[in-house]
Amino acid sequence: MDKLYANEAEKLRDEQQTAAFRPRMKVSCIGPEQGFSDYAAGELCKGYGRTLCRSFAEAVDLLGRGETDYAVLPVENSITGGIQPVLELLAASDVFVTEEYMLHIDRRVAMFEGTDVSEIETVYAHESALDECAAYLQANFPKASLVAVPAASDCLSYLGKRAACIVGAHARGDGVVLSPSNITDDKQNFTRFILVRRGGAEIVPSAMVFLCAVCAHKPGSLLGLLKIFRSYSLNLTRIESRPIKESFGEYRFFIEFAGDLSNSRVQKALSEARAYCAQFKLLGAYL
Repeated sequence: MDKLYANEAEKLRDEQQTAAFRPRMKVSCIGPEQGFSDYAAGELCKGYGRTLCRSFAEAVDLLGRGETDYAVLPVENSITGGIQPVLELLAASDVFVTEEYMLHIDRRVAMFEGTDVSEIETVYAHESALDECAAYLQANFPKASLVAVPAASDCLSYLGKRAACIVGAHARGDGVVLSPSNITDDKQNFTRFILVRRGGAEIVPSAMVFLCAVCAHKPGSLLGLLKIFRSYSLNLTRIESRPIKESFGEYRFFIEFAGDLSNSRVQKALSEARAYCAQFKLLGAYL
């Protein structure tokens, strides 16, 4: 029987008290705090507790052991392509992708308020940030030493009167000011993050389907797989090959196509592809 309340205020107080004692959902992602992965996890899992990890493998391991409810992982960058350690984890782990999030990579110069730009002698940044902002740094800090650090958000700890750093536009720190605009050389730089849960594939309505496959090591085998998708008029939105570590010269193909996993035509195509391939795994389905 539903509980009766004297008024809406009493009902609201009861709901708040119940929520306070409900176990908080958790998501694991690679650290550090204020890094791009941490930000993406906050967007995909609003209100969840976040566990920051030292590696992608640790984030997936925590998920597998039930210590977190989801993991958020970067799977592809618009400039550098697929992120191999993450793709390998998806292929090897009992997980399933349920959602994706595209994050615009917006980097800024961070300095203490009042710092004279002309006096900057050192710029600290993650190695990828130094590469992606090379032209800007050469034009604006031609004499400064460029020092790579393990994580972008750690840069803030290196700030000083003559030291600046490069951080994401979402980064914050006491007394820290950011440059007014994105300093990356390629302004169309995006990273795709995925939300991953425990367990295998589940038939759900979707707009996209993600899978990986290994074809027989013989001429025309990949073409044969692609013909299956063509025969069902399925549009591939992504295909990428990655070497199989234990089998030199052989490759695993990661394929995404536009389709509804709950649709019988899509299921028939996947069934044919599974039967055709030497190895096959459905990695995810999402809107």
